[in-house]
Amino acid sequence: MAQEEAYSTLIRGIQELNFEGPPVPSELLLNGHHAFPLAVNSKDQVMMAASCYGLGRIVVLGHETYLQDFPLAVQNALRWLQPSFDRAKIGVSPSCSDMVENLSSFDVEVCQFKDDLGIYVTDVYNLGPSAKDLVKFLKAGGGLLLAGQAWHWSSTHPEEKVLLHFPGNQVCGVAGIYITESFGRHEEIAVPSELPLKWSTTSRSAKSDNNLEFLLKNVSEFDIRGDAIPGDVLVHGPLAFPIATTPEGRAFLAGAQYGLGRVIVTTHEDFISYKTLSPFFLQALQWLDQGRNGTVGILPRLRQAIDPLSKSGLSCQVTHFTDGLSVYVCTSYSDDHCTEIQKFVAEGGGLLIGGHAWWWSYSNNAAEVLMKYPGNRILNQMGLSILTNIVDRELYNAHSGKELMEVYRFREFLPLFADYMVQSQSLSKDQMGCLEKMGRDCADYLSMSAHHCASYSSVLDTLTDVVKSGKVPQVSENRPVSDTEERMLLEFASEVCKVCPDPAALLPYIIKDPVVLPTVSNTKLHITAMTSGQEEWISTGLYLSPGMKTDIEFPQQIVGKSWKVQIGCQTDNLRKLDVLKRAPVVCESFPVDNSIMQVWNLWGGLIYLVAPRQCEVFHAEVVVQEAVRAPYYKSGETSIDDWVNTVRHEPAPWAELEFENLIITLDSKVIRDLERPDLVADQWNTIMRAVADLAAKPATFPRKERFVGDVQIACGWMHAGYPIMMHSGSARDLIKLSNKRDAWGPIHELGHNQQRSVWEISPNTTEATCELWPAYVFETVLGMHRAKAHDALEPHKRSERIQNYVKGGRNIKDWSVWVACETYLQLQEQFGWDAFKKVFAAYHDMEGVPNDNDGKMNTYAETFSKVVNRNLTSFFRAWGWPITAQTEKGLANLPVWSDHPMALYSPVTSIENTEVMSSGLCRVF
Repeated sequence: MAQEEAYSTLIRGIQELNFEGPPVPSELLLNGHHAFPLAVNSKDQVMMAASCYGLGRIVVLGHETYLQDFPLAVQNALRWLQPSFDRAKIGVSPSCSDMVENLSSFDVEVCQFKDDLGIYVTDVYNLGPSAKDLVKFLKAGGGLLLAGQAWHWSSTHPEEKVLLHFPGNQVCGVAGIYITESFGRHEEIAVPSELPLKWSTTSRSAKSDNNLEFLLKNVSEFDIRGDAIPGDVLVHGPLAFPIATTPEGRAFLAGAQYGLGRVIVTTHEDFISYKTLSPFFLQALQWLDQGRNGTVGILPRLRQAIDPLSKSGLSCQVTHFTDGLSVYVCTSYSDDHCTEIQKFVAEGGGLLIGGHAWWWSYSNNAAEVLMKYPGNRILNQMGLSILTNIVDRELYNAHSGKELMEVYRFREFLPLFADYMVQSQSLSKDQMGCLEKMGRDCADYLSMSAHHCASYSSVLDTLTDVVKSGKVPQVSENRPVSDTEERMLLEFASEVCKVCPDPAALLPYIIKDPVVLPTVSNTKLHITAMTSGQEEWISTGLYLSPGMKTDIEFPQQIVGKSWKVQIGCQTDNLRKLDVLKRAPVVCESFPVDNSIMQVWNLWGGLIYLVAPRQCEVFHAEVVVQEAVRAPYYKSGETSIDDWVNTVRHEPAPWAELEFENLIITLDSKVIRDLERPDLVADQWNTIMRAVADLAAKPATFPRKERFVGDVQIACGWMHAGYPIMMHSGSARDLIKLSNKRDAWGPIHELGHNQQRSVWEISPNTTEATCELWPAYVFETVLGMHRAKAHDALEPHKRSERIQNYVKGGRNIKDWSVWVACETYLQLQEQFGWDAFKKVFAAYHDMEGVPNDNDGKMNTYAETFSKVVNRNLTSFFRAWGWPITAQTEKGLANLPVWSDHPMALYSPVTSIENTEVMSSGLCRVF
């Protein structure tokens, strides 16, 4: 780490520094990724610090007398500040000439600042017009040694902001070091051999700043009800603050001071043009401009914002980032000009940046959003990071951000939290209410992996101590966790392990009674994958125990080709659940970007290779250095003898059964006594072919479906997806099928995976059309009539639902779940399953299907009518569907289905007897 090396150089030969003399130093505040402390007292106050900016380096001392009092520290600093060219001349300000007698071994000149110097030493009081020259000098590669205090200046300039306006801060502030008005404690400081990682990030200057008062003037609410779906911001810098938050404290607008400049983040770029938010953004521009009355540059993509922003009175123009701007308005979707924008803000510019990261996460690893999302490459070191969460589009109180700041700021709350967890220090009631937010913020912040940054390392060091407190709960199904503290510990303990230098040292504090399983070495896997439009997990039959590491060797044909290694298959994130039976996240993935990789997962898990979309790989050899064998049956490859005698007894706690179109992952205890997996395979092969048959798709799936059992899932008893997640207890039923009715739920989820947006009437049919698949499978494969297969399909219940729907006025908002399913069942009972197969087949190649529900319903009515050669419009209208005159006219040549089941409830048979409502529904007269 470069900062650790720099620290070693700067404190060489120094064991202590005596600050007990009469000079009253100022405390230094550090901000950003580049600043780091050199001397920290017992109150965690920084007395000396260093940083980098551009190509140059800077050291700051909290009082000018230290230039004489600490000659060795000054000499070390001058050696470290030396530019790349040797023996560059050192200029010393006349106000600091007394220190020259300690610099006999250096080439020193007492002078005012000039361009031909390599290093310049000065106090921080009378920089005047040379401040910008010093910043330019630093950025170009020069070295600066500054010394002085700001408490006296603050007392004589009570209306001015120390961090922004104090002369010395006009220079060192750009590098993230601020001289504050706070007094430094008089004492002797021991100088540790390693970079100190505990220091205060609080400042009266920051707290007393009236940023929010200015920004929220005449703003009482934030109305974000509209089409734009916002995300939230992690507010983690000492000079960062939330502006607008949800009641839970999730910020969708936030600001920060960075260097001499300012930044505001909005988590959707469209908000900048919202009329309801216009008063805020007009004030925000003025705050960012800092009274310069300069030019506001607006990214061409946001040109629609030029009219509303021009009402600020500032000159606005559409432009890419360029010189001469006072404020730049852009999106977070590109990191073009990243370094230039950071320097622009550090030197006083204003940045208004908008965008969300939730869409980015769909095609990228969401866990890497803080590291790789373009906007975060710009914002992280400013103390703000955009997350992948979605914030509800509601009307919010404008002052909730201010209220939150009174109790919680990430950097200020961290030491309180650590003392509470490690030393059982008390917290106020309001502070206790922030514990859950602290846990989420810690987990998110650690994913930044900014190990080059001392401030990041300080947070990691603090949280490592918390994990070592031994309070991480041993969560399980029998020992669930609901306590806020324990939930929080579970959430960030794994994040600490991922990024700490020695995760093995933390393992005993997190998993206290590990089970030691026998391993195998150098297992060779031969991988074949042919994918189309979706990723595919490839099972390996291997498992890693919790915390266990292994090296995997890959052939060049898959290195750097978007392949991944995944440890674990329980993919649900349980963060939002009140009670936990496992850690919130237990699945990890790693991009295959080297021929040999080391992988591991704190919580353990089955090993998978994840093949990317559109890939063809044949017989690629992958070697796993060490792992635990798992019970793994694969149809056509695993013999029954091998299964019975060996495979089912393999020691891993999770087993997999891979069939023709389906893979089942479940607790190994369930399959230990399974004698005939081939019979289970036959059953599921038949079911899966039927699933494909109804969907009018080839019998062989392009990607096998997966069921995964878990001790706890994110929602429901099962839920669809890849994989289909289910509770471990339900997974047992997949291999027994002794009670055929147990199969309805799993096939229901398979039905969800067959649903297509072109014929789905969302959200009405989300839980309705999926029921067609279990009804079909039960009747054609399992030989059970639908009325016996599911209680909801008993005749009297079906009739009762229809009657209640009709009595309620046939309102489409009530047409959902089993009521909506009834519509499709009536069609099936009249026209048979083949009609559905033909309809689904027709949609495979259909183009131009409307996106709105009214359009979809008319298209579906027309398509089904043509497939069965009957005019079904009166049937669909009887269900309240908004059938248009155009659809009626297009089907007029087909014989009308007049004796449909709904005819008992409605005499209406033609469009002339209906009044089309403005809502798109039809009222029956």
